[in-house]
Amino acid sequence: MINAEETVFISAKALSKTFKSQLVIDNLSADFFKGERISLSGSNGAGKTTLIRCILGQYTYEGELLVMGGNPRLQHENIMKEIGFVPQIPPPLKMTINEMLEFFSQLTETSQDVFINIVTELGLDIKQHLNKPFYKLSGGMKQKLLIAFALGRDPKILLLDEPSANLDPEARKVFFGFLKDFNKDSLMILSSHRISEISKLITREIEMDLGKIVIDRKITQNIEK
Repeated sequence: MINAEETVFISAKALSKTFKSQLVIDNLSADFFKGERISLSGSNGAGKTTLIRCILGQYTYEGELLVMGGNPRLQHENIMKEIGFVPQIPPPLKMTINEMLEFFSQLTETSQDVFINIVTELGLDIKQHLNKPFYKLSGGMKQKLLIAFALGRDPKILLLDEPSANLDPEARKVFFGFLKDFNKDSLMILSSHRISEISKLITREIEMDLGKIVIDRKITQNIEK
């Protein structure tokens, strides 16, 4: 059984984020622990993606936010070494697949073969596309590659923002198999509208509305595996 109280990986205290005059994260306080599998749900505009991007150090904010004990804005480079991230919308990168494999391999000190094996299991023969720019791939191909880069580095924190949205049914099945077997000491946060897909994975459910956490409960039946 996971003893989640042992180690706090992410801690937010009175966290707020405003875009122009719109308050998107509203005085949010929460701790996320080692070993937790958290579903992060809520309607569009609830603040889910903004919270994830604050954790990634992409936004300034008010209040306090610690990720692996550090400030994600001030210790961004070191903290990002501990995070695997799959965005909802893939970035329009002009790098070729070969260049991305080399970049992520050097950045994370991970063999390119690890990434290639994952993306192959997801159903993509990446070796046929090595010289293609990332932005020219289909949505599903981009998603499979980003999943491989996130999982292959074996991070302490996995942030997954609608990660299965562009996956075909077989790839989706393989992907959730990867998540089920992923490092049990990691913290996993999954933002998804497909709650039924992740229901057997999660140990904690968080729902946001208008920048606040309105539901936060443990899912005890999934904790013992």
